Amino acid sequence: MLSHRLSLPDVRRSLTHKFSIMGTEGYLTIGLFDDGKPGEIFIKISKEGSTLSGLIQAFCRSFSLAIQYGLPISEAVRRFKGMRFEPMGDTSNPDIPYAQSIIDYVARYLELHFVELEEPVFGRAS
Repeated sequence: MLSHRLSLPDVRRSLTHKFSIMGTEGYLTIGLFDDGKPGEIFIKISKEGSTLSGLIQAFCRSFSLAIQYGLPISEAVRRFKGMRFEPMGDTSNPDIPYAQSIIDYVARYLELHFVELEEPVFGRAS
């Protein structure tokens, strides 16, 4: 049985964060529900048209749908944090000085800024 999808309103608040990982620049945009919790993500990277860019866009669509169907941000962070692929290395963010990939960076950013906003999920098996 599928859960109910919570779609964002047509007009929504968002935040955009500029980042750089070993010279690859990008922008992470997070669309927010009225309560301030993330409801979608978009990532624009400097390697437009590349395979990496296409895969990042596919990740964003999948991630956005997953959280709209109820996947807790903390669970997404647990699954995506630590993924390793290029570009990896030093970042422009002093709170996340090193990232193992763009996906790892996004997971760490979401963890820093949004995990504490979640309500606890009881009865969930680890």
